[in-house]
Amino acid sequence: MSMNTVLLAIGSEDESRLEELAETAASVVDPNGRIVLLHVFDRQRYDTIETQLNIDPDSEVTPDDVSQRSRIVTDVAERLERAGVDYEIRGALGETADSILGEAETLDADLVVVGGRTRSAAGKALFGSTSQRVLLEADCPVTFVKERSEERTEAAVPA
Repeated sequence: MSMNTVLLAIGSEDESRLEELAETAASVVDPNGRIVLLHVFDRQRYDTIETQLNIDPDSEVTPDDVSQRSRIVTDVAERLERAGVDYEIRGALGETADSILGEAETLDADLVVVGGRTRSAAGKALFGSTSQRVLLEADCPVTFVKERSEERTEAAVPA
């Protein structure tokens, strides 16, 4: 199956798994394909970043511009660059799942890569409401990436 366009969705809560997200997307995209790195902001986060970057709210700055200046986007972009992968950066403002699903449709993405919460004590991956909606509603396959846990020790199972 061709993976020409891979949508890699990241948000501020993905900070601890940027490496895994970048590696996953880079490992599945076609050699001449591209990764669209989508950073979704809610209004509050967007306003905070605008303030931090001293962006005049009346200027013609778009969510794309703001996401290009976001630290986590820069981090992932550098990782994709080192992996020699073609990528572009997009920003979206609004509800995360809606933004990801909308962008996947607009791009006609072959795959969506999203992050999720760490495993629960029972060892199951916990899907947040966003990743769950994307998994259920996307028109293309979705790869779910959870951060590697720091502890690799397996819990002792009672005999």
